[in-house]
This record gives sequence, structure tokens and C-alpha cells, in this order.
Amino acid sequence: MSYAIIETGGKQLRVEPGRFYDIELLAVEPEQTVSIDKVFYIQHGDDMHVGQPLVSGATVEGTVMRHFRDRKVLVYKMKPKKKTRKKRGHRQERTRLMINSINVNGEVLASTPAPAEASDEA
Repeated sequence: MSYAIIETGGKQLRVEPGRFYDIELLAVEPEQTVSIDKVFYIQHGDDMHVGQPLVSGATVEGTVMRHFRDRKVLVYKMKPKKKTRKKRGHRQERTRLMINSINVNGEVLASTPAPAEASDEA
């Protein structure tokens, strides 16, 4: 199993090829490819790359699936005995990112498996 620890949107994530993750909004259109170069750690089988703080030459490639708004978070402020109450809601903009591959110095360490071609057995 291969995975990497990256930073995007001020948060660190453990990502694996072939899985999707909901991250902070990226200024990229859906179905476009994104390359993230803030990679802190890569694990590939028994081989590991640890950054100091970043792994040099490492990138994580992904495809933006869609943009959406997250669940509503309610913020309720109240001052007792003052008849002051405020109820506000907030919905964060998010991006769903499918991880395609983990690369180090241009070499693909891990990628999503290619779909198997249907064989004709007649």
C-alpha cells in the first residue's frame, strides 16, 4: 500500500491513489488535473521518503471531480440576562479531488490501476 502526507488548504491529509478527498476550494475547473507539491512523507512498500520539511521533487497528481458546499454549521451566540441572541449559519466551499498518482523526481511510485480491457471470449 502506498500513501503520502500532503498539505492543501492549510490542512494535512494522508492520501492514497484511487481514492477521493474533500478539501478546501481550489481555483480549478472540474475534470482538470492538479499537481500538489507540498509533500511531507511518502510510503511505498518498504521504501519511505521523509521530508525536511518537504520531500524534494515529490508531487501528488489529482483530478478535480466537482465543487460543492459542505454541511451547514450553526453558530449561536447568546448573552444571558441581556435578551441578546444571534443565530448564524455557514457553509464552506469544498472541492472533491481524486488522487491519480504519487511521483518522486518524475518517477511514478503509485498510481490508480488502469481499467482492465474486456476480452472477447466467444
